[in-house]
This record gives sequence, C-alpha cells and structure tokens, in this order.
Amino acid sequence: MMVIPYEQKDTILHVENLCVSYGDRIILQNVNMVERDTIREGKTQGQVIAVLGRSGRGKSTLFRALTGLEKPSSGKVLIPDFNKVAANGKQPAKLVQEGDVGFVNQKYTLFRHKTVYEALWFAMRKSGFSKAEKEDEIMHYLKEWGLEKHKDQYPNFLSGGQRQRTAILEQLLSSGYYMVLDEPFSGLDIGNIMSVKKSFDLISQRHDLNTIIFSTHDIELAVELADSIYILGYPPDDKGQVLASGTMLKHFDLKELGLAWQDGFTESHHDCVQEIKEIMLRA
Repeated sequence: MMVIPYEQKDTILHVENLCVSYGDRIILQNVNMVERDTIREGKTQGQVIAVLGRSGRGKSTLFRALTGLEKPSSGKVLIPDFNKVAANGKQPAKLVQEGDVGFVNQKYTLFRHKTVYEALWFAMRKSGFSKAEKEDEIMHYLKEWGLEKHKDQYPNFLSGGQRQRTAILEQLLSSGYYMVLDEPFSGLDIGNIMSVKKSFDLISQRHDLNTIIFSTHDIELAVELADSIYILGYPPDDKGQVLASGTMLKHFDLKELGLAWQDGFTESHHDCVQEIKEIMLRA
C-alpha cells in the first residue's frame, strides 16, 4: 500500500517514563509516548491518536495524567508552551497543567443551569476575544456542528449525541489544541457513531496542531480513524508472569505503515487489527 506523503515537524506531545501509583499499588509504569506535528501538503489536518487496551489496564488513569488531573508519581507529560516565544525555531516545552488539555468523559458532564449557547460562552471566558468575536466563534461552531437550532436548550432537553457534541465543543473552546476523549463511541448507535466521526474531522481540519487522543474497545474503528495507535497493557516479567501495572506494549505509526488517511478498509488494515488483538489478549 502506498504511503500518503507527509512531513513531521515539532514535538507536540512527549510523555517520558510516566508512573502513577496509589499507595503501594502501581497503576502505570514507564509509559512513553512521542507525537509530532504532522503536515500534509495542501491539507489542514491535525493528529488523531488512539489508546487501546483491555479494561482495567490504566487507560482512564493515563488520560487523567495527560490532562493534568492526575499528578504522576514520577515521569512527566510535556506539551509546547505557546505563551512563550519560540527559540531557534522551536517552541519551549512545559509540564501539562489542568486546563491545558480538554477532557470529555463518558458522562458528557454539562452545566444543568446553562443552555448550549451559555455553556459555550462560559467556556470562552478566558479566551481574550471581544464580545463580538466570541459571538462569531460560537455561532460558527454551532452551525458547523449541527447545534444551531438547539442553542437555547438546556442539557435535559438534548439527545445523547447533542450533549456529547456540546461537551466536546466546551473543551475545544476552552483548552486550545488538545482534546482527550474517554471512549467517545461507547454505547452509541450507528447514527451517533457517524456524528462523532464527523466531529473528529471537524476538529482535525480546523488546525494542524489540533490533536485528538481517544480510547475505544472497537479496534477496527481505531485503525480506521487514527494515524497513531498505542497499546496499553500488562507486560510479562522475565519469568513470563504478567505484571499487574500498565505500560505501553507497542506503538503502531499508521502513517509510516501506509494505513493512515486511506479510502476504504483494506486487507492491510485487517492484518493490523488482528495483530493488535493478539497483543491485547496476551496482556
């Protein structure tokens, strides 16, 4: 399969030897991830990263660490500091802090007392935009995301898909380039799955730095949507015994493999799915 041409620039996410412990229990150990800004000529496109693993392997804990909600026991999570001037053509790095990375959990938590419009306005409170600029930005997103007719409704009157899109937009408007979604496809019917996939496209096509990190138990969907996949699981020790703390078992760079951004799901995609299944079953 032909690799679609691309160029990689500055590092946009660097997870180095990340460990998270609760008391004596080690949840994550020595987790490493490196992602760079991917550029395709003539196309604005961000990064879509999937984290796969069996239940209980630490995905949710990893996501809390990536979003600054969980302080690592050791190691670090670095992202570019866009508030500082670039030095020698490179953006300085910073430790991720709560609020730097948007986080949408499976509950799509929204303000009960705010309409869709009010919730998005509140999300932009620190944007530095003028009132008119906020109005334009919010209305643009409402129209683009199919929520314009529902802007004055409260969460109790929204469908599950509408609540999810609102929750994603809240985080997108308040947190910049990064978005973490914990199992965004869980329990959805085919219509809402297509809606979330469209949301991924809208986020990615907005800016080449926009970076989506998501988890799912649907391996085929991950291979279809992602350009980078990490497998989180329990590694075996020297004696072949499985250790009860999560780490990254393998990274699939689908760009390099020629599987990213392809039209259709090919035999090579199916081979990748099968390899991922075998790794997950062993860990």
